[in-house]
Amino acid sequence: MDKTFARKRRTRAKMAKRPDRPRLTVFRSNKHIFAQIIDDSKGITLVALSDSHLVKGNKAIEGTKVAIAGRVGEELAKKALTKKISKVIFDRGAYRYHGRVKALAEGARKGGLEF
Repeated sequence: MDKTFARKRRTRAKMAKRPDRPRLTVFRSNKHIFAQIIDDSKGITLVALSDSHLVKGNKAIEGTKVAIAGRVGEELAKKALTKKISKVIFDRGAYRYHGRVKALAEGARKGGLEF
């Protein structure tokens, strides 16, 4: 069995025990990072944000990919709080909890989300 598939299955099994909270899921590519908060009971996306949404005019964000991921987490938390979402479950998927994924989670916590 593939290690990443096993890691993904393990994390999703833990989340199935908490259907009362929406899920904050992360996808990272080589260049970008995406995050969204999903209500699995209704099957809808409540809040979504990526680093490409943080572009100011024609000017891209400055900094490392880890720093940008932290900013994405903070901005996602602000958007979630405006929609009265304060508690979520963090779904890292098959990614290890370090680097950009960890920075996004810490940014979301800093922004006010609880998980």
